[in-house]
Amino acid sequence: MSDPNDLQAFLNEAWYHLLHGVADSRSPARLPSFCTVSPEGKPEVRIVALRGAEQASGVLEVHTDIATAKVAALRQTPLAAFLIWVPEADLQIRLTASVEIQTGEGVEAQWRKVPAASRVSYGTTPVPGTPIKDVFAYEKPADRAKFAVLRCTITEMDIVHLGASHRRASFVAADQWAGAWLAP
Repeated sequence: MSDPNDLQAFLNEAWYHLLHGVADSRSPARLPSFCTVSPEGKPEVRIVALRGAEQASGVLEVHTDIATAKVAALRQTPLAAFLIWVPEADLQIRLTASVEIQTGEGVEAQWRKVPAASRVSYGTTPVPGTPIKDVFAYEKPADRAKFAVLRCTITEMDIVHLGASHRRASFVAADQWAGAWLAP
């Protein structure tokens, strides 16, 4: 970044990494931590694969099996948080999002883009998280009916650069991402 005081350049740097996470499977932004709250009120975190990012709309996309615990959590509380660490940029990106669970014919275009070898991630039996008798007592058929897209509309971004001089800023959708510097 050329001007360290430029809030919009700081925001654009974060979006650069999010967009790169979708385009490059080796990018650290490809596999963010994804946090939800279980129906019992417990915080839950797991790694997800970032499958889409649209800066103009402020949306990230994640694919999942409809039978997972994260979907049950999102049905009760349709909010999530992402945490992304980009080591080569010394950048931490924290995002809060409202989440819409999309299934059926409305996600056919995304399903067609899922490679055949990856489709087995949707349809595990028994349901993911179910106790099993031994380590391989499950099957992974590709089941289109179990495929879901999580459309995550970002409401807040907290970006921290941990270089020689730390910088931190907060951005919210409600003020059109104007941004404000925060003490790091």
